[in-house]
Amino acid sequence: MIGNTIIKSLWKYKGFVYFSALREFQIRYNGTILGVIWAVLQPLSIVFIYTVIFGELLSTRIAGDTQIYHYSIYLCSGILTWGLHAEIVNRCQVMFLDNAEMIKKIQFPKSSLPFIAVFVSLVQFFIVSVIFILFLLLANAFPGWLFLGVAPVLLVQLIFSVSLGTILGVLNVFFRDIGQMTLIVLQLWYWATPIVYPLDILPTWLKPWMSLNPMFHIMNGYQRVFASQQWPNFSGLAVVFLLSVAMSLVAIWLFRRLSGDIVDEL
Repeated sequence: MIGNTIIKSLWKYKGFVYFSALREFQIRYNGTILGVIWAVLQPLSIVFIYTVIFGELLSTRIAGDTQIYHYSIYLCSGILTWGLHAEIVNRCQVMFLDNAEMIKKIQFPKSSLPFIAVFVSLVQFFIVSVIFILFLLLANAFPGWLFLGVAPVLLVQLIFSVSLGTILGVLNVFFRDIGQMTLIVLQLWYWATPIVYPLDILPTWLKPWMSLNPMFHIMNGYQRVFASQQWPNFSGLAVVFLLSVAMSLVAIWLFRRLSGDIVDEL
């Protein structure tokens, strides 16, 4: 029932959602000479730096590494998708504060804000992903039919990220420290997830604890497809999916319960 109401509202205001997302994307690069090219240069510069530092200077290797670009592919599949996660969470946790004036003056479903954040984040992710896929094709490392395994991983990631971001976004209206805390937690979370380093280098006693990290299962799904050319671990992904669904229900409940108070607090 709740889901149907949200879907009907989004469909009714689909034009508003689309043009709001488009406006946000344009504002980000408005006034810059390179424009949308920055959406590609920023993540690629990070990948280049990490590849040189960890892949060459620190001689990081992955078990079963037989390709010259194996570590770069492993690194890209993690960094680029983590960027999508961090982008969605950061956008959602400030969406009510950043749109305070619009919320108070314009009649529109506030439930559309998370979808606007996801749309903007996906546009940038799509641009970078196209470059990454071209690199895989040129390096003769495209996973073929295994590429279809990315779809369920991406779906789970989107549900998880937007649910977490929406919960933080609602709480951030009433407790402004949430925004600062989120930035710190995301940094720690990034390094607590095998993205830059392979799981194999961790101490034996630490490896089982990784299963408690939802982003480990999501990142591992991408890394298995692109770096190892294997299907994702669907059992681990299923656990994260159930967690994501539970979080989405909490996010909807929080939003509906505090929707009126959000406007007053803003």
